[in-house]
Amino acid sequence: MSDSRPGLVSAVVYRDPKAALKFLEAAFGFDLAMLIEDAEGNLAHSEMRFGDSLIMIGNEWTAQHKSPASIGNLNTQTVHIHLEGDIDAHCERARAAGAEILMEPEDQFYGDRTYRCRDLEGHFWTVGAPIRTVTQEEAEAESGLKVVKGWA
Repeated sequence: MSDSRPGLVSAVVYRDPKAALKFLEAAFGFDLAMLIEDAEGNLAHSEMRFGDSLIMIGNEWTAQHKSPASIGNLNTQTVHIHLEGDIDAHCERARAAGAEILMEPEDQFYGDRTYRCRDLEGHFWTVGAPIRTVTQEEAEAESGLKVVKGWA
């Protein structure tokens, strides 16, 4: 196990986590970092890396801890992937792997180009890459929003 672990790691639940591992590699370029199986070869725990980030992929384990595929495709969160590179090519990669593209790549007021998709079990993913530097004033003028704190 690596000595450097992120301070915050999300865990995403699937009915078929082994299929999810293959999908996430094919669609988004995640790398399998850890896979632990039980005596029957079922997934007990897994982790995937994307750059310096980590995500856990796991099984449904209680009636309250389910994949969107088991609860009418409802979601309470979206996972965001930050890229450095060609977002349009990444979108096509995800589409080819079976992701349902919900929003085609589009330039955003804050300087990123993003797309949104749904994976094989209904999880929402937003993928973005910076394409231009935008000042706070430019972002506020373009969006009509007011930045209260945190614009870099």
